[in-house]
Amino acid sequence: MSDDRSGGSESTFTVVVAAAANLGIAAAKLVAGLISGSSAMLSEAAHSVADTVTELMLLTALKRGEKPADEDHPLGYGPERYIWAMLAAVATFVGGAVFSLYDGIHTLVRGEELGDPLVSYIVLAVAFVLEGFSLRTGLRQVRGEAAELRMPAPRYLRRTPDTAVKAVVLEDSAALTGLVLAAGGLLGGQLTGSGVWDGIASVLIGVLLVYVAWVLGRSNAQLLIGRPLPAEMRAGVREELLSVPHVVEVLELTTLIQGPSETLVAAKVDFRDAATAGEIEWACEEAEQQLRERYPSIRRVYLDPTPGREQRAAARPGG
Repeated sequence: MSDDRSGGSESTFTVVVAAAANLGIAAAKLVAGLISGSSAMLSEAAHSVADTVTELMLLTALKRGEKPADEDHPLGYGPERYIWAMLAAVATFVGGAVFSLYDGIHTLVRGEELGDPLVSYIVLAVAFVLEGFSLRTGLRQVRGEAAELRMPAPRYLRRTPDTAVKAVVLEDSAALTGLVLAAGGLLGGQLTGSGVWDGIASVLIGVLLVYVAWVLGRSNAQLLIGRPLPAEMRAGVREELLSVPHVVEVLELTTLIQGPSETLVAAKVDFRDAATAGEIEWACEEAEQQLRERYPSIRRVYLDPTPGREQRAAARPGG
């Protein structure tokens, strides 16, 4: 994975760009929604407000997660970022999805009087450009980090523990889709004179935000509970450990992602019986160095010298 400081600063820049774009867009959408009377535009305003709150929480997550380990938190503050990211997902659901669904259903039931949609079209066009720029920034970071790990960008986006950049990419993608839906609702109302199309657009925006909140919530929940390294990386860790002199077998391997650039590795290792205590100590140092060179995200390595299966069998009564 990428260096913690450079990766952290790039994630911060990505989130700041998204927050700045959404703050201005939210105000413009609100004014346009009030002028045009469009529920879809008001839903989009709520969407942008929710995204802005989300990005502020993600900035808090990034700053809190960068705090160094101390006596009270010997393993660092990395997991705290996932708590704030989880709250950001809840903000997306409550602030955006619930309002959009309510406003859309209300419009479908009660109807609405449509005003001049011209301002809304202008705001939607400007918002599309700004959201597109924000999405481009996030995708550029995703592609760069995926290239470092030699994996396809879509797969990296699904598996990345950097939920800040994942949230920005998903929310900006949802925002662009929501803008298209809002424009469709305005156009449908303009052509038919009915507010039904606007209400349908608002409901669809709400459903879209529910999906985004669910994906982000699930990702953060998995990381809070404890997610291991991917299977291919675990195989690589075993490979590196077995290449160290005096290591005979890796009996048990535990990996835990603690942050986007912070992973813990613990293993029960069977060393060569004839190895001295000094040789085992140096083998542990060599193993840690090799693992960090291959996977820079590995920050803590704990190896437990453990008798192998043959020694355990021989030690049993009658063995």
